[in-house]
Amino acid sequence: MAQTPQQRAANARYARREEGKMGKPVEERVKRTKQDYKSPISKGWIIVLGFVLAGGAIFELLKLFF
Repeated sequence: MAQTPQQRAANARYARREEGKMGKPVEERVKRTKQDYKSPISKGWIIVLGFVLAGGAIFELLKLFF
């Protein structure tokens, strides 16, 4: 079966990408490290969310005892 123009273009892109990797060590090819990871939510919002969830529970417990 002959390749379609879309398949031919996709194969060419793949070949260029793989050719760029040749001869490089694995560490250099795999760029995902802990230093590169960035959380989608900032620390400030995590603190606010934690306060809302834990704070509400604490206030409810205080309401039961006092």
